[in-house]
Amino acid sequence: MNIQKFCEALDKLYPRSLSCPWDNDGLMCCTNPMAEVKKVLVALDATSRVLAYAAEKQFDLVLTHHPLLFRGPKTISPDTAVGSRIIAALQNNLTVISLHTRLDAGEGGVNDCLAAVLGLAGSLEAFGDAESPTLGRIGMTDISDAAAFAAHVKKALEAPAVCVYGCHPVRRVAVCGGSGGDLVLPALLAGADTIVTGECGYNTCIDSAEAGINVITAGHFYTENPVCRRLAQLAKEIAGAQTEIISSDSGISI
Repeated sequence: MNIQKFCEALDKLYPRSLSCPWDNDGLMCCTNPMAEVKKVLVALDATSRVLAYAAEKQFDLVLTHHPLLFRGPKTISPDTAVGSRIIAALQNNLTVISLHTRLDAGEGGVNDCLAAVLGLAGSLEAFGDAESPTLGRIGMTDISDAAAFAAHVKKALEAPAVCVYGCHPVRRVAVCGGSGGDLVLPALLAGADTIVTGECGYNTCIDSAEAGINVITAGHFYTENPVCRRLAQLAKEIAGAQTEIISSDSGISI
């Protein structure tokens, strides 16, 4: 299967109609859309280290969640981080494809994967806001204590730390990987007593805890990284490609 056909298959599974209006994803860079997809490197981000590894190991394509081109660079030069990445990708004939908010909202995407890792039970319910009505998921847990559930989240995601705001009983848990502050109120209105996300503003967290919903933040990377296994699976199923997952996390815990 060539790159163009692979993109079309991904677009069919996760159509652009699921993306938030401000988002930019899909085919980020490509020198030859007719090239075959044989080796796919999967990562959350197309960092310089990820692209260097892909070039060294002769991958054809890098498949990520976060877009390589997001806010639209005004210049492509080695003097900027994004510019140097694009140059590196093109010089090494690396195609980069990114599926962002449509992968958050779509079936089997970021938030379904996050719910699965956390062991949320029952039929998952989609929820969201006017901009993306199916972005998040709500499921059930048997861990009723907020502190105990936060500890469970930390262990399940292998996160170095989590923060929990609120001490309300836990039963209906909403999840939104990444930056989920905008979905806290929709989660509360949808009947969730707890939301797990990557990061959320301080004031939103304390206000939400007082309003009756626990907010647990576990780190942007840790709440979204589970979807990499899904992306690798798709590359194998759609293109029959050899795949590998590499961590793009460059943070340290001290």
